[in-house]
Amino acid sequence: MNDIAMSKLYGMVSLSMKAGKLAVGEERAKDAIISGEAQLIIVAEDASDNTKKKFSDMAAYRNVPLISIFDRYQFGKLIGKRFSVSAVVTDKGFADNIIRLYEM
Repeated sequence: MNDIAMSKLYGMVSLSMKAGKLAVGEERAKDAIISGEAQLIIVAEDASDNTKKKFSDMAAYRNVPLISIFDRYQFGKLIGKRFSVSAVVTDKGFADNIIRLYEM
C-alpha cells in the first residue's frame, strides 16, 4: 500500500470513529456483529491468535468482511485510545471506503 492510500485509510478509520460509526473493543464489536450492524470487522495485526480466530469465525459465519491492519498502538492512536485490538464499522459507506483504500 502506498503512503497516500495509507494516509487516507488512517483518515477514514479516524473519521468513522468521530462519526460514531465504529464499535471499539471486543465486547462492543461482538455485539455489533451479532446484532447485524457490522459492515466491516477490523482486527489489529498483532492481536492474539485466539482473537483473530474468534473474529474470523464470526466474519465467515455472518458474511462480514474482515481486514487485519495496524498494530494495536497505531490503531488505538487513530481512534483516540491508548490501544485497540478490534473494532467494527457499522456504516456501509465508511466500510466500503475503508475496504477500497485497504485494497489499494
